[in-house]
Amino acid sequence: MTFDKLELIEPILKAIEEKGYTHPTPIQAKSIPILLRKRDLLGCAQTGTGKTAAFAIPILQHLCNDARPEKGRRKIKALVVTPTRELAIQIRDNFTEYGKYTGIMNTVIFGGVKQGAQTQALNRGVDVLVATPGRLLDLIGQGYISLRDIQYFVLDEADQMLDMGFIHDIRRIIDMLPKRRQSLFFSATMPPKIVSLAGKMLGNPDKVTIKPEQATAEKVEQSLYYVSKKAKPKLLIFLLKIQEIESTLVFSRTKHGADKITRVLKKAGINAEAIHGNKSQNARQLALGNFKNGDTKVLVATDIAARGIDVSQLELVVNYDLPNIPETYVHRIGRTGRASASGNSISFCDVEEKPYLKDIQKLIRQELPVVTDHPFLPGGVEDVAVADEKPQRQGQRKRQGQGSRSSKPNNSGKKEWRRGGSGANSSRRRPQKKSE
Repeated sequence: MTFDKLELIEPILKAIEEKGYTHPTPIQAKSIPILLRKRDLLGCAQTGTGKTAAFAIPILQHLCNDARPEKGRRKIKALVVTPTRELAIQIRDNFTEYGKYTGIMNTVIFGGVKQGAQTQALNRGVDVLVATPGRLLDLIGQGYISLRDIQYFVLDEADQMLDMGFIHDIRRIIDMLPKRRQSLFFSATMPPKIVSLAGKMLGNPDKVTIKPEQATAEKVEQSLYYVSKKAKPKLLIFLLKIQEIESTLVFSRTKHGADKITRVLKKAGINAEAIHGNKSQNARQLALGNFKNGDTKVLVATDIAARGIDVSQLELVVNYDLPNIPETYVHRIGRTGRASASGNSISFCDVEEKPYLKDIQKLIRQELPVVTDHPFLPGGVEDVAVADEKPQRQGQRKRQGQGSRSSKPNNSGKKEWRRGGSGANSSRRRPQKKSE
């Protein structure tokens, strides 16, 4: 199927053709016809499947077809609520691109910045508003925004809303909306709270599910590196230098960890920046802009900040820390498998993260291929040095039969690297201690 078979109006077809779109993704092909009939929709689709176009294109077409001469400033007729600033900006940009020939006006509002520029845009009048929940409620309270004219409402990344504690804000927003409206609800997963929220927001919706758990994982080339927590920085530097990749997104579980990884990479001569919730909005946008235009080769991000990062031809995603929620793994690697594109991902796993790995592999229904040919295997030269500093009792050695720690499953790997490796690591017993 091609876009010209979806009964889209000429201004929108022209815009998406300029974007290079010819064939809709599965969620677009299934959702657009439903939404053009003004049906409510409950969509289960992960990040990277093309769902922004799936809801933006029909909304733009409805607004175009419904356009009537208005006195005074434009009234907000379509509202999209999404959890993060980056994702809100991305959605606004997509509305601008798809609607460039329609005359439909939009703006975006989010917290973390002064509200002056946002309220000025609202005062000029817009048809489509993209917003994060906190700033939306704030400006409603100040009288800058009214929801009484909303005809089309989209709640995007609903599961992430719950993770970020926005559930009460969302319920307040829904209560302010007109009863007669078209509602669209998108979530990557459907836990009970999400189902309950969808039931309150939607009447008798059509439903579209696009393989939310496996689609991205199937088209991304994945690999797993077992490594001690201490050796992770060195392994990351090693891989980035030998692979000479132009764009790498590294995921850290914490904000502090993201900053630490960035410092280590910079010290090693690798151009890197961090993006997380403690950074100012200007700093986040600058780092993201540098990454998109290629000035920064490595972007280190937390999961919350990474929502909305949409970089074409992103070469590699690195799970420096495995996520403790398995669905998050699919979202992460989906950064490098956008829409129909393929991608690559690397995951590090230390001993404490093995339960997370088990949950991830159960979710994606496949085992991650393990890479054993690297100098930082657990029990390699560095771990052996640690073991030698804490020798075991003679009775333990006798029972094991092969020196310290040789009963570990990866003992052969330790000896092979110490004796058969190459380079500086293979010729020394104890590595020099370096600050990380």
